[in-house]
Amino acid sequence: MPFLRAGGPELYYEVVGEGEPLVLVHGSWNDHTSWRPVIEADLRASFRVLTYDRRGHGRSGAGPAPGTRRQDEDDLAALIERLGPAPAHVAGNSFGAATALGLAARRPELLRTLTVHEPPLMAIVSGDPAAVAEMGAARASIDAVLDLLRKGEHERGARLFVEEVAIGPGTWDGLPRRVREAFAHNAPTFLDEQSDPDWASLDLEGLSRCPVPVLLSGGTQSPAWLTTVLDHLAAALPRARRQRLEGAGHIPHVTHPAQYVAALTRFARQG
Repeated sequence: MPFLRAGGPELYYEVVGEGEPLVLVHGSWNDHTSWRPVIEADLRASFRVLTYDRRGHGRSGAGPAPGTRRQDEDDLAALIERLGPAPAHVAGNSFGAATALGLAARRPELLRTLTVHEPPLMAIVSGDPAAVAEMGAARASIDAVLDLLRKGEHERGARLFVEEVAIGPGTWDGLPRRVREAFAHNAPTFLDEQSDPDWASLDLEGLSRCPVPVLLSGGTQSPAWLTTVLDHLAAALPRARRQRLEGAGHIPHVTHPAQYVAALTRFARQG
């Protein structure tokens, strides 16, 4: 099995397809397998696709202490530099989108285009009263999820996160079994991510100097505060475009793979 050591734990990765390099960065609770629907929906026909398990997820190792998003950014940089090749197209979902944006603010030369779906960057909208009110309910649910995870109730915590934070009521049972299993397996890493004091913030000033074309996508069924986050990012990024994915929520690469592939591919070719 292919692993890369990038100054930290070993990172598991897979490469399929031919063409320009595309690196996919998964979100919290997930691993590289969450991208299979979009790879099978023809991404591999258009790109050389690199997927990997972020540290602590899937088959990748974990560090000796809770990790930080900055470390995830450094891992992504090492993967692009050593396996890319750079510059590469990059697409990230949720926490993976926040990771990719953090790297874009620091090292834009590694990116050819960037597609991000609903990064949960709560800190950048902390001055928006409407967003703060909306995030209050989400924060309460997240605290309840963390309490379940501390008790070792990983599947219950994953279900609560999916139904009250990420997607919506009644959606857990509709997810593919392998996705539910991945959520439960990777649940402890969510505790690590939430312990990072900077997980929800972003260097908007640095991002404003990023010359890379960026597609900001959101689902029409997602919580409104995530759209507010995208509004703030659009105002900061000099080459931002917006994309609404009709009928989709927080993980469109799982629930609406054909629509997601069409949007990503079109943007990467035009970017």
